[in-house]
Amino acid sequence: MNTEQSPVLEFPAWLHGTTAAILRKGRAEGRWWAREYLETGAFPQPRQMRQVLPGEVLVMRSGGDFDLGRTRWWVHMFGDVFMGLDEGVPKEERPRTEESFESFCLSTPWGALYHAASPHPPRSAERMANRLASLLRFWDVLQSPRYAFWPGRKYTLEELMEDIYGKTLEAWCPEGPASVREHLALTVERMARATREECTEAVLRVMPVVVEMDADLKHREVLSDPDFLRERLRTLPPEDFEDVSSADRYAVSGRLWAWSRELGRH
Repeated sequence: MNTEQSPVLEFPAWLHGTTAAILRKGRAEGRWWAREYLETGAFPQPRQMRQVLPGEVLVMRSGGDFDLGRTRWWVHMFGDVFMGLDEGVPKEERPRTEESFESFCLSTPWGALYHAASPHPPRSAERMANRLASLLRFWDVLQSPRYAFWPGRKYTLEELMEDIYGKTLEAWCPEGPASVREHLALTVERMARATREECTEAVLRVMPVVVEMDADLKHREVLSDPDFLRERLRTLPPEDFEDVSSADRYAVSGRLWAWSRELGRH
């Protein structure tokens, strides 16, 4: 009986090496992509790809592995590309170029993984739903590696997404499916069509959790008050509200710290 073979997982080859080598290449790759985009209006696939073998470790954040001279996949360093990309296009073209580049990245497993694990602001509900939906499309093939996010531990894809988005999933779908993949899919569905009111309720569910987790945050009693939080969210300018509307806990933490600093000045 024939069985369908899993697709081979490949990432841009320059992401494999030592951190010093990748630092030299990342910005140059961004400038190359910028030139191609200005000439053709599209982003080509990376010039060289390398297979990610089952069980290989992908480092997903700075500090996920402290052995910086070790040859391995340093996926979080893909962010260096954006500096080269910005350098390679006129300033007025940058917003459109960055939007197009993200769309291109989300059509690939490596780009979908990067934008889910290291999402750039704004982390709006609409944008994060699109990013997480892209990750779900490549879920099966992305299960083969292991992921370094915190030192000393290697995550499965499900464990990685649970660590990054577990509180957000619970905020959007309280007591949702036990499977992280199913919980993520349900969250994407709700997030993609959410009104501002629905986003507000999700953010209000995650904010007290973030306050509890961050022992260094000042004015904790005020920042746990639902009435205070609701009023502050109501009066946020649209651009600021958009950045927290997905209930991403890192974006929410940034907003809580901003309010804490304001409270400290009064």
